[in-house]
Amino acid sequence: MAFNPIQEKGTPLEKQFHSWSDINVTPYDKNTVHPYTRTRIILMNGIEVDAALFKHHFNRHTDNIAVKKQLALTRAIEQQQQKMVNWLVPANESTLEVTIGYEQVAVDLTAYLARTEPDPYVKSALDFALLEDFDHLYRYANLMEMTEGKKAESIVKDLTEITPGRPTYAEHRYPSDNLTRPYNASRADILTKLHVATITAGEQQTMNFYMNVGNRALDMLGRGLYAEIAMVEEEHVSHYESLADPTVSWFEMLVLHEYNECYLYYSFMTTEPDNRIKQIWERHLHEEIEHLRIAREMMKQYERRDPADVMLPSELPALTIFQSNKDYVRQVLASQVDYMESDMKFLPMAEVEDKSRYQKYQKAANDGLDFIPSQKVIEENIRQNRQDYRLETEGPNPVESLQSREKVTVLR
Repeated sequence: MAFNPIQEKGTPLEKQFHSWSDINVTPYDKNTVHPYTRTRIILMNGIEVDAALFKHHFNRHTDNIAVKKQLALTRAIEQQQQKMVNWLVPANESTLEVTIGYEQVAVDLTAYLARTEPDPYVKSALDFALLEDFDHLYRYANLMEMTEGKKAESIVKDLTEITPGRPTYAEHRYPSDNLTRPYNASRADILTKLHVATITAGEQQTMNFYMNVGNRALDMLGRGLYAEIAMVEEEHVSHYESLADPTVSWFEMLVLHEYNECYLYYSFMTTEPDNRIKQIWERHLHEEIEHLRIAREMMKQYERRDPADVMLPSELPALTIFQSNKDYVRQVLASQVDYMESDMKFLPMAEVEDKSRYQKYQKAANDGLDFIPSQKVIEENIRQNRQDYRLETEGPNPVESLQSREKVTVLR
Protein backbone atom coordinates (compact mmCIF):
# COMPACT_ATOMS: atom_id res chain seq x y z
CA MET A 1 0.00 0.00 0.00
CA ALA A 2 1.28 3.50 -0.87
CA PHE A 3 2.53 5.74 1.94
CA ASN A 4 -0.11 7.84 3.70
CA PRO A 5 1.24 10.09 6.50
CA ILE A 6 -2.14 10.48 8.20
CA GLN A 7 -2.20 6.73 8.83
CA GLU A 8 1.34 6.54 10.22
CA LYS A 9 2.39 6.89 13.84
CA GLY A 10 4.89 9.70 14.34
CA THR A 11 7.39 10.49 17.08
CA PRO A 12 5.60 11.75 20.21
CA LEU A 13 6.12 15.49 20.62
CA GLU A 14 7.76 15.17 24.03
CA LYS A 15 10.48 13.04 22.43
CA GLN A 16 11.26 15.53 19.67
CA PHE A 17 13.38 18.01 21.62
CA HIS A 18 17.05 17.58 20.70
CA SER A 19 20.32 18.28 22.45
CA TRP A 20 22.94 20.65 21.08
CA SER A 21 25.08 17.69 20.05
CA ASP A 22 22.15 16.36 17.99
CA ILE A 23 21.60 19.71 16.30
CA ASN A 24 25.28 20.52 15.74
CA VAL A 25 25.73 17.89 13.02
CA THR A 26 28.91 17.10 11.12
CA PRO A 27 28.81 18.88 7.74
CA TYR A 28 29.17 17.09 4.43
CA ASP A 29 32.45 17.03 2.49
CA LYS A 30 32.03 19.60 -0.28
CA ASN A 31 34.40 17.68 -2.55
CA THR A 32 32.54 14.37 -2.42
CA VAL A 33 28.92 15.28 -1.70
CA HIS A 34 26.45 14.38 -4.44
CA PRO A 35 25.07 17.54 -6.10
CA TYR A 36 21.50 16.51 -5.37
CA THR A 37 22.28 15.77 -1.74
CA ARG A 38 23.38 19.41 -1.56
CA THR A 39 20.21 20.60 -3.31
CA ARG A 40 17.98 18.56 -1.02
CA ILE A 41 19.69 20.16 1.99
CA ILE A 42 19.28 23.66 0.56
CA LEU A 43 15.62 23.12 -0.23
CA MET A 44 14.73 21.53 3.12
CA ASN A 45 16.45 24.40 4.90
CA GLY A 46 14.11 26.73 3.02
CA ILE A 47 11.10 24.55 3.79
CA GLU A 48 11.90 24.59 7.52
CA VAL A 49 12.53 28.34 7.54
CA ASP A 50 9.16 28.84 5.86
CA ALA A 51 7.48 26.52 8.38
CA ALA A 52 8.83 28.50 11.32
CA LEU A 53 7.97 31.86 9.79
CA PHE A 54 4.46 30.72 8.91
CA LYS A 55 3.83 29.67 12.50
CA HIS A 56 5.14 33.01 13.73
CA HIS A 57 2.68 34.81 11.44
CA PHE A 58 -0.15 32.52 12.58
CA ASN A 59 0.78 33.33 16.18
CA ARG A 60 0.50 37.05 15.41
CA HIS A 61 -3.00 36.58 13.98
CA THR A 62 -4.72 34.59 16.71
CA ASP A 63 -5.74 35.43 20.27
CA ASN A 64 -6.45 31.80 21.17
CA ILE A 65 -3.90 30.93 23.85
CA ALA A 66 -4.30 27.18 23.32
CA VAL A 67 -3.50 27.59 19.62
CA LYS A 68 -0.55 29.85 20.46
CA LYS A 69 0.89 27.25 22.85
CA GLN A 70 0.57 24.45 20.32
CA LEU A 71 2.18 26.55 17.61
CA ALA A 72 5.03 27.42 19.97
CA LEU A 73 5.76 23.75 20.58
CA THR A 74 5.90 22.62 16.97
CA ARG A 75 7.59 25.85 15.88
CA ALA A 76 10.48 25.11 18.25
CA ILE A 77 10.87 21.69 16.64
CA GLU A 78 10.82 23.25 13.15
CA GLN A 79 13.60 25.56 14.29
CA GLN A 80 15.67 22.64 15.59
CA GLN A 81 15.13 20.78 12.33
CA GLN A 82 16.22 23.86 10.39
CA LYS A 83 19.47 24.07 12.35
CA MET A 84 20.18 20.39 11.86
CA VAL A 85 19.60 20.67 8.10
CA ASN A 86 21.42 23.95 7.50
CA TRP A 87 24.36 22.98 9.70
CA LEU A 88 25.11 20.20 7.19
CA VAL A 89 26.62 22.91 4.95
CA PRO A 90 30.39 23.16 5.60
CA ALA A 91 32.17 26.41 6.40
CA ASN A 92 34.78 25.83 3.70
CA GLU A 93 32.15 26.23 0.98
CA SER A 94 32.44 29.81 -0.15
CA THR A 95 29.37 32.00 -0.45
CA LEU A 96 29.58 31.70 -4.23
CA GLU A 97 29.87 27.92 -4.08
CA VAL A 98 26.75 27.79 -1.91
CA THR A 99 25.09 30.19 -4.34
CA ILE A 100 25.76 27.82 -7.25
CA GLY A 101 24.00 25.14 -5.21
CA TYR A 102 21.04 27.45 -4.62
CA GLU A 103 20.69 28.08 -8.35
CA GLN A 104 20.99 24.39 -9.17
CA VAL A 105 18.08 23.89 -6.77
CA ALA A 106 16.11 26.59 -8.58
CA VAL A 107 16.75 25.11 -12.03
CA ASP A 108 16.19 21.43 -11.37
CA LEU A 109 13.40 21.82 -8.83
CA THR A 110 11.45 24.26 -11.01
CA ALA A 111 11.92 22.13 -14.12
CA TYR A 112 10.78 18.96 -12.36
CA LEU A 113 7.73 20.65 -10.84
CA ALA A 114 6.79 22.10 -14.23
CA ARG A 115 7.14 18.71 -15.90
CA THR A 116 4.80 17.11 -13.38
CA GLU A 117 2.38 19.99 -12.72
CA PRO A 118 -1.28 19.18 -13.56
CA ASP A 119 -2.52 22.80 -13.72
CA PRO A 120 -1.62 24.41 -17.10
CA TYR A 121 -1.48 27.94 -15.68
CA VAL A 122 0.77 26.95 -12.77
CA LYS A 123 2.97 25.05 -15.23
CA SER A 124 3.27 28.21 -17.33
CA ALA A 125 4.27 30.18 -14.23
CA LEU A 126 6.98 27.62 -13.44
CA ASP A 127 8.28 27.57 -17.01
CA PHE A 128 8.46 31.35 -17.07
CA ALA A 129 10.61 31.75 -13.95
CA LEU A 130 12.70 28.67 -14.79
CA LEU A 131 14.50 30.52 -17.58
CA GLU A 132 15.37 33.35 -15.21
CA ASP A 133 16.90 31.14 -12.53
CA PHE A 134 18.73 29.30 -15.31
CA ASP A 135 20.32 32.59 -16.35
CA HIS A 136 21.24 33.41 -12.74
CA LEU A 137 23.22 30.18 -12.54
CA TYR A 138 25.17 31.29 -15.62
CA ARG A 139 25.89 34.78 -14.19
CA TYR A 140 27.07 33.50 -10.79
CA ALA A 141 29.20 30.79 -12.43
CA ASN A 142 31.01 33.48 -14.42
CA LEU A 143 31.52 35.57 -11.29
CA MET A 144 32.99 32.56 -9.48
CA GLU A 145 35.41 31.76 -12.31
CA MET A 146 36.48 35.39 -12.49
CA THR A 147 36.89 36.06 -8.74
CA GLU A 148 37.74 32.66 -7.24
CA GLY A 149 39.19 30.81 -10.22
CA LYS A 150 36.74 27.94 -9.65
CA LYS A 151 34.62 26.08 -12.18
CA ALA A 152 30.94 25.67 -11.33
CA GLU A 153 31.00 22.21 -12.89
CA SER A 154 32.82 21.04 -9.76
CA ILE A 155 29.52 21.68 -7.95
CA VAL A 156 26.78 20.83 -10.45
CA LYS A 157 28.81 18.03 -12.14
CA ASP A 158 27.22 17.10 -15.47
CA LEU A 159 23.65 17.19 -14.16
CA THR A 160 22.75 20.81 -14.94
CA GLU A 161 23.93 22.85 -17.92
CA ILE A 162 25.30 26.37 -17.52
CA THR A 163 24.54 28.70 -20.43
CA PRO A 164 22.54 31.92 -20.84
CA GLY A 165 18.80 31.86 -20.24
CA ARG A 166 16.45 34.83 -20.39
CA PRO A 167 19.02 37.56 -19.71
CA THR A 168 18.81 38.86 -16.16
CA TYR A 169 18.71 42.51 -17.20
CA ALA A 170 15.45 41.78 -19.10
CA GLU A 171 13.82 40.24 -16.03
CA HIS A 172 13.23 43.51 -14.17
CA ARG A 173 9.48 44.14 -14.40
CA TYR A 174 7.05 46.64 -12.98
CA PRO A 175 6.24 45.12 -9.55
CA SER A 176 2.51 44.56 -10.10
CA ASP A 177 3.26 42.56 -13.26
CA ASN A 178 4.81 39.85 -11.09
CA LEU A 179 1.41 38.91 -9.66
CA THR A 180 -0.22 35.70 -10.84
CA ARG A 181 -3.73 34.21 -10.79
CA PRO A 182 -4.42 32.03 -7.71
CA TYR A 183 -5.67 28.47 -7.93
CA ASN A 184 -9.03 27.58 -6.36
CA ALA A 185 -8.31 25.46 -3.27
CA SER A 186 -11.60 23.60 -3.48
CA ARG A 187 -10.81 22.37 -7.00
CA ALA A 188 -7.00 22.30 -7.23
CA ASP A 189 -5.11 19.02 -7.32
CA ILE A 190 -3.14 18.32 -4.12
CA LEU A 191 0.01 18.18 -6.26
CA THR A 192 -0.59 21.76 -7.41
CA LYS A 193 -0.94 22.90 -3.80
CA LEU A 194 2.26 21.09 -2.81
CA HIS A 195 4.17 22.43 -5.80
CA VAL A 196 3.17 26.02 -5.06
CA ALA A 197 4.01 25.66 -1.36
CA THR A 198 7.40 24.12 -2.20
CA ILE A 199 8.52 26.56 -4.86
CA THR A 200 7.36 29.56 -2.82
CA ALA A 201 9.37 28.43 0.20
CA GLY A 202 12.39 27.63 -1.98
CA GLU A 203 12.39 30.98 -3.74
CA GLN A 204 11.76 32.80 -0.47
CA GLN A 205 14.84 31.13 1.02
CA THR A 206 16.91 32.15 -2.01
CA MET A 207 15.65 35.71 -1.72
CA ASN A 208 16.49 35.81 1.99
CA PHE A 209 19.91 34.27 1.41
CA TYR A 210 20.89 36.86 -1.19
CA MET A 211 19.45 39.68 0.92
CA ASN A 212 21.81 38.67 3.72
CA VAL A 213 25.00 37.50 1.96
CA GLY A 214 25.05 39.82 -1.06
CA ASN A 215 27.02 42.45 0.80
CA ARG A 216 29.78 39.94 1.58
CA ALA A 217 31.07 39.95 -2.00
CA LEU A 218 34.58 41.39 -2.10
CA ASP A 219 34.14 43.86 -4.95
CA MET A 220 31.48 46.24 -6.18
CA LEU A 221 30.67 44.13 -9.24
CA GLY A 222 29.94 41.05 -7.11
CA ARG A 223 27.87 43.12 -4.68
CA GLY A 224 25.99 44.57 -7.63
CA LEU A 225 25.25 41.13 -9.10
CA TYR A 226 23.82 39.87 -5.82
CA ALA A 227 21.73 43.04 -5.46
CA GLU A 228 20.36 42.71 -8.99
CA ILE A 229 19.50 39.02 -8.73
CA ALA A 230 18.10 39.45 -5.21
CA MET A 231 15.57 41.87 -6.69
CA VAL A 232 14.55 39.25 -9.24
CA GLU A 233 14.10 36.77 -6.39
CA GLU A 234 11.69 39.29 -4.83
CA GLU A 235 9.80 39.16 -8.13
CA HIS A 236 9.77 35.37 -8.04
CA VAL A 237 8.42 35.19 -4.49
CA SER A 238 5.59 37.56 -5.47
CA HIS A 239 5.05 35.49 -8.61
CA TYR A 240 4.77 32.15 -6.81
CA GLU A 241 3.03 33.13 -3.58
CA SER A 242 0.25 34.74 -5.63
CA LEU A 243 -0.59 31.33 -7.09
CA ALA A 244 -1.93 30.07 -3.73
CA ASP A 245 -5.59 30.54 -2.86
CA PRO A 246 -5.62 33.48 -0.40
CA THR A 247 -9.07 32.63 0.99
CA VAL A 248 -8.19 29.40 2.83
CA SER A 249 -8.13 29.45 6.63
CA TRP A 250 -5.07 29.58 8.84
CA PHE A 251 -5.77 26.02 9.98
CA GLU A 252 -6.00 24.74 6.42
CA MET A 253 -2.71 26.47 5.62
CA LEU A 254 -1.17 24.87 8.70
CA VAL A 255 -2.27 21.40 7.61
CA LEU A 256 -0.89 21.97 4.12
CA HIS A 257 2.48 23.10 5.53
CA GLU A 258 2.77 19.98 7.69
CA TYR A 259 1.59 17.68 4.92
CA ASN A 260 4.09 19.19 2.49
CA GLU A 261 6.93 18.60 4.94
CA CYS A 262 5.89 14.95 5.27
CA TYR A 263 5.68 14.71 1.49
CA LEU A 264 9.12 16.21 0.88
CA TYR A 265 10.93 14.34 3.65
CA TYR A 266 9.46 11.10 2.37
CA SER A 267 10.38 12.00 -1.23
CA PHE A 268 13.97 12.75 -0.27
CA MET A 269 14.33 9.82 2.12
CA THR A 270 13.52 7.46 -0.74
CA THR A 271 16.12 9.01 -3.09
CA GLU A 272 18.98 10.01 -0.77
CA PRO A 273 22.22 8.04 -1.41
CA ASP A 274 24.03 9.31 1.71
CA ASN A 275 22.90 7.02 4.52
CA ARG A 276 23.75 9.48 7.32
CA ILE A 277 21.69 12.23 5.73
CA LYS A 278 18.94 9.80 4.79
CA GLN A 279 18.58 9.06 8.51
CA ILE A 280 18.03 12.78 9.14
CA TRP A 281 15.28 12.88 6.50
CA GLU A 282 13.67 9.82 8.09
CA ARG A 283 13.92 11.25 11.60
CA HIS A 284 12.32 14.51 10.53
CA LEU A 285 9.62 12.67 8.60
CA HIS A 286 8.47 10.88 11.76
CA GLU A 287 8.47 14.18 13.62
CA GLU A 288 6.41 15.86 10.89
CA ILE A 289 3.90 13.01 10.88
CA GLU A 290 3.11 13.94 14.48
CA HIS A 291 2.97 17.65 13.58
CA LEU A 292 0.48 16.78 10.84
CA ARG A 293 -1.65 14.80 13.30
CA ILE A 294 -1.71 17.78 15.66
CA ALA A 295 -2.59 20.22 12.87
CA ARG A 296 -5.35 17.91 11.69
CA GLU A 297 -6.80 17.71 15.21
CA MET A 298 -6.68 21.51 15.52
CA MET A 299 -8.59 21.94 12.27
CA LYS A 300 -11.19 19.41 13.39
CA GLN A 301 -11.55 21.11 16.78
CA TYR A 302 -11.74 24.73 15.66
CA GLU A 303 -13.34 24.42 12.23
CA ARG A 304 -15.29 21.17 12.58
CA ARG A 305 -13.67 19.95 9.36
CA ASP A 306 -11.46 16.90 8.89
CA PRO A 307 -8.61 17.55 6.43
CA ALA A 308 -8.83 13.91 5.37
CA ASP A 309 -12.31 14.65 4.05
CA VAL A 310 -11.79 18.07 2.48
CA MET A 311 -8.18 18.35 1.27
CA LEU A 312 -5.88 15.37 1.87
CA PRO A 313 -5.65 12.37 -0.47
CA SER A 314 -5.61 8.73 0.65
CA GLU A 315 -1.94 8.44 -0.29
CA LEU A 316 0.97 10.68 -1.22
CA PRO A 317 0.89 11.91 -4.82
CA ALA A 318 3.83 11.38 -7.20
CA LEU A 319 7.01 12.26 -5.35
CA THR A 320 9.20 15.30 -5.97
CA ILE A 321 12.74 14.24 -6.83
CA PHE A 322 15.91 15.94 -7.96
CA GLN A 323 17.09 14.72 -11.35
CA SER A 324 18.69 16.12 -14.46
CA ASN A 325 16.32 18.16 -16.63
CA LYS A 326 18.63 19.31 -19.41
CA ASP A 327 16.37 18.41 -22.33
CA TYR A 328 13.33 20.02 -20.74
CA VAL A 329 15.17 23.25 -19.93
CA ARG A 330 16.46 23.46 -23.50
CA GLN A 331 12.96 22.96 -24.84
CA VAL A 332 11.53 25.78 -22.72
CA LEU A 333 14.50 28.04 -23.49
CA ALA A 334 14.12 27.56 -27.23
CA SER A 335 10.41 28.40 -27.16
CA GLN A 336 10.04 31.01 -24.39
CA VAL A 337 13.25 33.03 -24.07
CA ASP A 338 11.44 36.21 -25.20
CA TYR A 339 8.39 35.75 -22.95
CA MET A 340 7.11 38.51 -20.68
CA GLU A 341 4.83 38.47 -17.64
CA SER A 342 2.11 41.11 -17.89
CA ASP A 343 -1.37 41.33 -16.36
CA MET A 344 -1.13 37.74 -15.04
CA LYS A 345 -0.30 36.35 -18.49
CA PHE A 346 2.88 34.89 -20.00
CA LEU A 347 3.40 35.73 -23.63
CA PRO A 348 6.06 36.83 -26.15
CA MET A 349 7.19 40.41 -25.68
CA ALA A 350 5.93 41.25 -29.17
CA GLU A 351 2.39 40.33 -28.10
CA VAL A 352 2.33 42.51 -24.97
CA GLU A 353 -0.14 45.28 -25.76
CA ASP A 354 1.03 47.83 -23.19
CA LYS A 355 4.80 47.80 -22.67
CA SER A 356 4.92 51.21 -20.98
CA ARG A 357 5.14 49.87 -17.40
CA TYR A 358 7.93 47.48 -18.33
CA GLN A 359 9.85 50.13 -20.24
CA LYS A 360 9.49 52.62 -17.38
CA TYR A 361 10.83 50.15 -14.84
CA GLN A 362 13.61 49.01 -17.16
CA LYS A 363 14.76 52.60 -17.60
CA ALA A 364 14.81 53.17 -13.85
CA ALA A 365 16.55 49.89 -12.97
CA ASN A 366 19.01 49.56 -15.83
CA ASP A 367 19.86 53.25 -16.19
CA GLY A 368 19.95 53.20 -19.96
CA LEU A 369 22.12 50.03 -20.09
CA ASP A 370 25.17 52.00 -18.90
CA PHE A 371 26.00 49.67 -16.00
CA ILE A 372 24.12 46.45 -15.38
CA PRO A 373 25.96 44.04 -13.05
CA SER A 374 24.59 40.89 -14.72
CA GLN A 375 25.89 42.09 -18.09
CA LYS A 376 29.13 43.57 -16.73
CA VAL A 377 30.17 40.32 -15.04
CA ILE A 378 30.08 38.51 -18.39
CA GLU A 379 31.91 41.34 -20.10
CA GLU A 380 34.64 41.26 -17.45
CA ASN A 381 35.03 37.49 -17.57
CA ILE A 382 35.34 37.61 -21.36
CA ARG A 383 37.99 40.30 -20.97
CA GLN A 384 39.95 38.10 -18.55
CA ASN A 385 39.48 34.69 -20.20
CA ARG A 386 38.63 35.61 -23.82
CA GLN A 387 35.27 33.89 -23.52
CA ASP A 388 32.51 33.44 -20.99
CA TYR A 389 32.14 30.40 -18.76
CA ARG A 390 29.68 27.73 -19.88
CA LEU A 391 28.92 24.07 -19.31
CA GLU A 392 27.04 23.02 -22.44
CA THR A 393 26.96 19.23 -22.37
CA GLU A 394 24.17 18.90 -24.93
CA GLY A 395 25.50 21.26 -27.60
CA PRO A 396 25.35 25.01 -28.24
CA ASN A 397 22.70 27.15 -26.60
CA PRO A 398 19.38 26.40 -28.38
CA VAL A 399 18.78 30.13 -28.92
CA GLU A 400 21.01 31.28 -31.78
CA SER A 401 21.38 34.83 -30.47
CA LEU A 402 22.75 33.44 -27.17
CA GLN A 403 25.42 31.20 -28.70
CA SER A 404 28.34 33.64 -28.88
CA ARG A 405 30.92 33.22 -26.10
CA GLU A 406 33.05 36.22 -27.09
CA LYS A 407 30.52 39.03 -26.65
CA VAL A 408 27.78 40.06 -24.24
CA THR A 409 24.33 39.44 -25.72
CA VAL A 410 21.55 41.98 -25.52
CA LEU A 411 18.10 40.77 -26.57
CA ARG A 412 16.00 43.42 -28.26
